[in-house]
Amino acid sequence: MKQVFAFLLLCLFAQSAWSQKSVKPELVAKDRREILQILKRQTEDWNNGRVDKFMNGYWPSDSLTFIGKVGITYGYQATLANYRKRYPNRDSMGTLKFDILQLDFPAPNLAYVIGRFHLKRPNIGDAEGHFTLLWRKIKNRWVIISDHSS
Repeated sequence: MKQVFAFLLLCLFAQSAWSQKSVKPELVAKDRREILQILKRQTEDWNNGRVDKFMNGYWPSDSLTFIGKVGITYGYQATLANYRKRYPNRDSMGTLKFDILQLDFPAPNLAYVIGRFHLKRPNIGDAEGHFTLLWRKIKNRWVIISDHSS
């Protein structure tokens, strides 16, 4: 049993070291810029009332997960429908601002973002909270595969 445990521990350390060393610094910088650019574009799309374009940052798949105050939503279309229902007009959408607190690459083609959002909505009250985003590079394009916002 000790040998199995030692082997599993060794595999864990080897995978961690591999994932950190196998991602070249210049690629990390490029990927970081791409993700930050997508988040910037999402902010602009939201602030212009374009929920459909805002959703371009998400994985267009039934496997997308969105976790919010009301629970888990599965799938791109269901997530879009929830956004449309919760934010039916420009006043409800307000003006969005993201603050990125952490952006890490735990493995090649995988990114993890922690941030804060703020919606300035003068007519109905502001909203704010934190989010975690799990990103994957699929077909050479970064997309959000899981969003937990609260």
